Amino acid sequence: MSSRCLSAIVVLTAVPLLASERQLRVCADPNNLPFSNQAGQGFENHLAKLLADDLKAELKYTWWAERKAFIENSLQAGLCDIVMGVPSTLDSVLTTKPYYFSSYVFVERNDRSLNISSLNDERLAGLRIGIHVVGDDYAPPSYLLARHGLSSQIVGYSLYGKDGESNPPSVLVDAVNRGDVDIAIVWGPFAGYFGKSRAVRITPVTPPAFLSIPFTYGISAAVRQSEKELKTEIDQVFTRECKQIDALLTEYAVPRVQEDTTRCESSRPAAASLH
Repeated sequence: MSSRCLSAIVVLTAVPLLASERQLRVCADPNNLPFSNQAGQGFENHLAKLLADDLKAELKYTWWAERKAFIENSLQAGLCDIVMGVPSTLDSVLTTKPYYFSSYVFVERNDRSLNISSLNDERLAGLRIGIHVVGDDYAPPSYLLARHGLSSQIVGYSLYGKDGESNPPSVLVDAVNRGDVDIAIVWGPFAGYFGKSRAVRITPVTPPAFLSIPFTYGISAAVRQSEKELKTEIDQVFTRECKQIDALLTEYAVPRVQEDTTRCESSRPAAASLH
């Protein structure tokens, strides 16, 4: 047999092996730290890699900005198999077990010593309160502020800039640091990550909910409703790697709440290195 024929056989027999290699297709925002970015610097980038490595799959990204109908336009449209970082109660998809629980938090300058932890604190009536605006809506804690007649105290900071571009969440934390607002209410992972390099204090808001509106959330990965087997596989990875995930969240200063304390009770010890 000639070497040319032998080479052709090698190429032809290699094709099925390559085609059968498993892929984990992830939809993620290319500019959304501390969660994800196209350079792979977010903690959800690292979590996706941990999943892919554990499942012995090749990690593939579809980049899609997180805007209204993000899930419908990405995961449900078949562009990927999984989306990280969705509320565990989201009913339009199949959600995994939560891999962390976090809360909205108060952010204040250390030198103000306000020590506010409650949305019912009467001192809020005399303060400028910064809060994120997502699309046309203020973040959920604004509803309780409005019930207390504090709408005029709210200063909105949009997460979306002109032409749909993102405004960094750090803008609101910087507004506290500069004194443009007296206090801010920020989703915990944003506050923890961007607050690390600023002289601010972070305190989870209380109460944890107002009527049917929660301010504390379990956070999961999402797959399509039909992907029950994939959901089970991911749950198993989250159990096996719980200590590793916990260390990753600590590295990114993600504030956790009481529900988070029992996640890793049945998990194996953390590996020596995050990466």
